[in-house]
Amino acid sequence: MERDVAAEVIRRQEQMAAGRVNFDSHWEEIAERVLPRQKGAFNGRFSTTNSQQGEKQTEKMYDATAAIALDRFASVMDSMLTPQNSKWHRLRADDDALNRDAEVLRWFDEATNLLFKYRYAPKAGFATQNHERLMSLGAFGTGSVFVDRLEGGGLRYRCISLAELYFAENHQGIIDTAHRRFNLTARQAVQMFGADKLPEPILKALEKNPEQEFEFIHCIKPRDDLVYGRKDYRGMPWASIYVSVTGKQVVREGGYRTWPLPTGRYVQAPGEVYGRSPAMMVLPNIKVLNEQKKTMLKVGHRAVDPVLLAYDDGVLDAFSLRPGAINFGGLDAQGRKLVQPLDMATSALPAFDKLMDAERAPINDVFLVTLFQILVETPQMTATEVLERAREKGVLLGPSMSRQQSEYLGPLIERELDILAADGILPPMPAMLREAEGEYSIVYESPLARTMRYEELTGFNRLLEQAATYANATTDPRILDWFNFDEAIPAAAEIQGVPMRWINSMSEVERIRAGRQQQEQVAQMTAAAPGAAALIKAVNAGQRPSR
Repeated sequence: MERDVAAEVIRRQEQMAAGRVNFDSHWEEIAERVLPRQKGAFNGRFSTTNSQQGEKQTEKMYDATAAIALDRFASVMDSMLTPQNSKWHRLRADDDALNRDAEVLRWFDEATNLLFKYRYAPKAGFATQNHERLMSLGAFGTGSVFVDRLEGGGLRYRCISLAELYFAENHQGIIDTAHRRFNLTARQAVQMFGADKLPEPILKALEKNPEQEFEFIHCIKPRDDLVYGRKDYRGMPWASIYVSVTGKQVVREGGYRTWPLPTGRYVQAPGEVYGRSPAMMVLPNIKVLNEQKKTMLKVGHRAVDPVLLAYDDGVLDAFSLRPGAINFGGLDAQGRKLVQPLDMATSALPAFDKLMDAERAPINDVFLVTLFQILVETPQMTATEVLERAREKGVLLGPSMSRQQSEYLGPLIERELDILAADGILPPMPAMLREAEGEYSIVYESPLARTMRYEELTGFNRLLEQAATYANATTDPRILDWFNFDEAIPAAAEIQGVPMRWINSMSEVERIRAGRQQQEQVAQMTAAAPGAAALIKAVNAGQRPSR
């Protein structure tokens, strides 16, 4: 039975590999020019022993614009979606009635705090692996992170190279099958699976050449033989099967309660499983820019080290270009030079700069570099202009980044919660929430989520400016009565990312107002006291009986 499962996994792997040959060729071209540390990964040359560690990988890179832009793209995506210095999401119940219960809200807040605590723990590695995934997303259009339980409790993340991963979708266009094809040495295979699980050829290699590599496949797919209610891996909806290609043998079988490989795709073409990246969109520009740089280097080199033209009179033999060298025979009897530099069209060099800038512009655009240079280039802006720029960014970034929230971050958080709950790290769920089967939603509070709400804030500011202009012109402040500042100010603080601990609560505001009102009443009474005393004195004098 195991041999049949292994043969099925291997056969499907061959089909998946054959179906993405064009992608592999495309990705290899991009790796050579945009992400050179992955050069060779998509043509089968990438392995532990076959690759020469430390070898040069930038032979086809003459211009680093695309590589630098890719790194900035990953930083922009990270800062807009998953900034390390803030909590970029929270959990809330699907039922609004539950969200009004203090115990339920406290549970969600505590669960959110625990998620961030374990996600950014030193051994978890989320920040570094998420950045690697974003680099893969920008270069190749698809990026995945494997989320697993850290030994001893907690979370552990690992970005898997796209060169090792193969995907298939279900009928709804959601990735539900993943194969990871990877190599292990015989020694590593024994460490990972145990000697009793491995086929005979690997055990023989362990004695003769323990560093010999063998190919393995890790298959993650929906379980066909799911048995509801079982506590072992056969009761888990996702099957995990490790197969040794050598010997076609299953070496480990297990399962997952939740999808362990959250994967994000930048954009998709019809009929394709894998995403398409910003680098794919501007690959022609990247190639042209590299050729332009190569040509400009040749022209510049010839300009400073020109080709020499010499008169052939049989006298001038060897000619030295060393500083201070004396070349006899370089002049004729009349003192005329017999060696002249070849005139080069060096005036074309400035034109090359303009041509190269024309190619750099779309590269920086597609990697979002120019989008984030606006505030730097125009620092003298009013607050309204800054909000308008931020709103424009939200409009431009929304479609591509929102896909990362639904495709990558949603499954990621679901997987994290599952692991922490299984380890008993999450607090006991309130009875009301448990009866509602724990249905929850993820509320994103990242800079992107706030930026997409800037439309509300800019609209409020525009209306307030118009009302203030009318009030000043008519000296009638009643129009400002339409504005509910008690609701608007906390909402504006939230949209702009102001920590709520910096803002007074409504009860605190009411206390301050009551104190101010009391002070005003005391002041009014104090100001009116002399007049009241005179009036009382006059009244008393008028009522005094005459003698």
